[in-house]
Amino acid sequence: MTDTPNSVSEAGILEYLQDLVLNSSDVEEFLDELARFSAVMLSVPGGTRYCGITLVRRKRAVTIASSDGNARILDELQNTFGDGPCLTAIREKEWVLVPDVGAERRWPEYMAVCADHNVGSILGIPFDLDGEGEAALNLYAGTADAFSVDTIDRIAEYVRTASKALNLSVRMAHLSDARDNLKAAMESRTTIDLAMGVIMGQNHCSQDAAFKILRNASSARNVKLREIAASIVATLNQGGKAETRFDE
Repeated sequence: MTDTPNSVSEAGILEYLQDLVLNSSDVEEFLDELARFSAVMLSVPGGTRYCGITLVRRKRAVTIASSDGNARILDELQNTFGDGPCLTAIREKEWVLVPDVGAERRWPEYMAVCADHNVGSILGIPFDLDGEGEAALNLYAGTADAFSVDTIDRIAEYVRTASKALNLSVRMAHLSDARDNLKAAMESRTTIDLAMGVIMGQNHCSQDAAFKILRNASSARNVKLREIAASIVATLNQGGKAETRFDE
């Protein structure tokens, strides 16, 4: 990384980012820290660059992280417009260069906004993720032609290294979500089982009949079955008598 103010070995970068993963409470916090770190690592003397990171995961809102306010505004606007260097890099899995914002003919509305924010050139480089999502790093420079071929190669090398830590963070988030979903499912199942026990006791019926009563009540009231069950259990917990004979 010879064109950065803080030249650090690949092993040193990876060690720092892995520690960052372990010390972050969630993937959003990690991405914000990664964006700030990347802006420092990829800036040059007399040429500060700011950085945005966009992460796209299935069934999740798009996550946008940034090194500062300018990057956040520009990345959010790119997402609003629905296309731009970063989103194209994610979609095509190749780096995307805007050497001169003022002369760029792609994404005219977005380029106009970038010019208003004194951006001269932009580079979008995709991260290499293993199927849990797609992401890219967006670098903004204040001058045109800020990214030479040699510079792009070095930045791409950095992104390949950072991809290992981002993969770890996204996988940990996926496992955490799976754990939370399993916990919620188990709690829901327990609540339903308790409610069925109450119905069986009050109605002197079988387990199948109790479940049918719950299901019919859910359909008739257009309320989720677990919510009907929770209301029965909550009434008992408050010392009352649960009503388990529902009008059809």
